[in-house]
Amino acid sequence: MSFSELGLSEKVLSAVEATGYTTPTPIQAQAIPHVLARRDVLGLAQTGTGKTAAFTLPMLTLLEQGRARARMPRTLILEPTRELAAQVEESFVRYGKNHKLNVALLIGGVSFGDQDSKLLRGVDVLIATPGRLLDHVERGRLLLSGIEVLVIDEADRMLDMGFIPDIERVCKLVPFTRQTLFFSATMPPEIQRLVSQFLSNPVRVEVSKPASTATTVTQVLVASGSEDYEKRDVLRELIRSVDGLQNAIVFCNRKREVAVLHRSLQKHGFNAVCLHGDMDQHSRTQALDQFRSGEATILVASDVAARGLDIPAVSHVFNYDVPHHAEDYVHRIGRTGRAGRSGSAISIMTHEDNKSLAAIEKLIGNPIPWSGEPLGEAPARARRDDKRGGGRSEKNRASGRGGRDRERGPSPDRERAPERENSPARERGPARERAPNRERRAEHAEGGEVRERSRPPRAAEPADHHDAPVAARQSRPPRREHDRSANEPADMSHLPAFLLRPVRVKAG
Repeated sequence: MSFSELGLSEKVLSAVEATGYTTPTPIQAQAIPHVLARRDVLGLAQTGTGKTAAFTLPMLTLLEQGRARARMPRTLILEPTRELAAQVEESFVRYGKNHKLNVALLIGGVSFGDQDSKLLRGVDVLIATPGRLLDHVERGRLLLSGIEVLVIDEADRMLDMGFIPDIERVCKLVPFTRQTLFFSATMPPEIQRLVSQFLSNPVRVEVSKPASTATTVTQVLVASGSEDYEKRDVLRELIRSVDGLQNAIVFCNRKREVAVLHRSLQKHGFNAVCLHGDMDQHSRTQALDQFRSGEATILVASDVAARGLDIPAVSHVFNYDVPHHAEDYVHRIGRTGRAGRSGSAISIMTHEDNKSLAAIEKLIGNPIPWSGEPLGEAPARARRDDKRGGGRSEKNRASGRGGRDRERGPSPDRERAPERENSPARERGPARERAPNRERRAEHAEGGEVRERSRPPRAAEPADHHDAPVAARQSRPPRREHDRSANEPADMSHLPAFLLRPVRVKAG
């Protein structure tokens, strides 16, 4: 099947031919006719299958009729990240070069004034991230009542990033009669709920089972120690030794790890750039441009680069950290092996990743083979304890003591415990000799006055802090409760103030 059989306009076909594409991908061949027929579409396909062109090309054909009005865009495309939104804008510019359409991009990190001036001129295609879109709506600078086509792209990524409440708000602001195109690589229950809520009798287009991986990607696991320096050593050795590495994306789970690993690779002579969510928009765009142009061969990134980024010539993907969510693994390795090319995905495994690996293999339905020796069966926590000397020996486990007591040796306080028990400060008289103290408390509670004695100052502590508690106790004068006569007032200095307040009882 060719693009000419899908019902696209001549202007669109001319632009497609100029880009060199002759045969549509399966998702494009199935989705484009339904979009042109004004049907709601639910598209499920693994990443790298051409979902962007599946809605871009028919939208250009539909927009040839009509005209945009100020602050009332005709179509709206929602993307989870700035990079994906900018990539969709590039697709509209490339395929719509024969159209006189106004395309606006609303993303964070860019001046509100420049975006507002574009909206004022009228926009045919509005591409936005949910947060910046709602900012313009709340400022009164944008009306969504003229939307004819609503596209929600990478819906599962929207769910992961917490954009679902924003999506629900946007769907309530657009007309009920709009056409909705919903594209996702996975279909978790929350996404299924959105589909049933906001799509009207959608056509389900599914070219592969949800969360499946591309057959052009070779997946392997490599064992590593749990320490960061061990993982960095393994990664550097892999980059130097793998065959056919032209460029690579290295994924980390956290932004801080992205920055640390980027500096480490640069220190060891690798031409690397980094990309994560805390970077400003100019730095993010510059890093992507350097990687796409070949100026940088390694891109260290968080999951902000895992969804939908179209960099066709990526030869390898390294999972420096195994993702916590199994769906993220599918999207990460989808950055390689695109457009029919072959690619390799290598995941560095530690003992802490066993649970995540089990979830990934359950999701994709196949075990991932090991390259070299697999991980041993010893738990990582025990290995770290043995290495650091913090484990508990058999003798200590039997006595109930941990490694801390073993390392420090016997406590000075524990050795001198008998002496402390026999010291004068620990002596107590019989219960009947301590009765005057209780009598004085009762007398005070009834409103009597009791004279308080100040506690004698504590003696200076010795230089050895281990002996300080014992020495301090021995330096105090002994309590003379057993020698105190019945008329001597009790010492109330040890009681809190609220217990010394008189209690007034109402008569009768």
